[in-house]
Amino acid sequence: MRSSLVSPITLSLAALAALSACTSMPASAPMKLFDQAALPAAVQVPTGHRVALETVGVGEITYECRAKANAPGSFEWVFVGPKAVLNSRQGSAIGSYFGPPATWQASDGSAITGAQVAVAPNAPGSIPLQLVKANPATGAGAMNGISYIQRVATQGGVAPAMPCAGDSTGKREIVKYQADYIFWKAA
Repeated sequence: MRSSLVSPITLSLAALAALSACTSMPASAPMKLFDQAALPAAVQVPTGHRVALETVGVGEITYECRAKANAPGSFEWVFVGPKAVLNSRQGSAIGSYFGPPATWQASDGSAITGAQVAVAPNAPGSIPLQLVKANPATGAGAMNGISYIQRVATQGGVAPAMPCAGDSTGKREIVKYQADYIFWKAA
């Protein structure tokens, strides 16, 4: 009987070919992980700012089933708050994001809150892109001088698809999400 599994030698050769292809690529400037021109205008950071810190937020968003305001007998999932770890591009935890109010806190204890400036749609099933104007930081550290926070490259995080009705009022659901949080300072 002949096995349909790929042999370890075939896998090794495939991996070697892939690595060879990568090493034969021409050297160039470091890859930019985001591009302002590729983002909707509403969530672009104003000119005169530079990137101070790039993070990848991995966590969850809590929603609660509540009655719709001014719509008797109607219900909806309402955003309660986020809870995420902010990781460096290399994957190490360097802070957290939580709320309300929306708070970004570095491991050094410095923290910022902010006011939403704009949102822009992203892919279906993902929370929108967002631009936030930062309030002055508390504590000395990485968050000092941050003027804007961008949420880009969002994945997941939207309200639950399950029905929200009168018999589930007050029920909470947690959904997973990921997003890049880019922190900007005046140039």
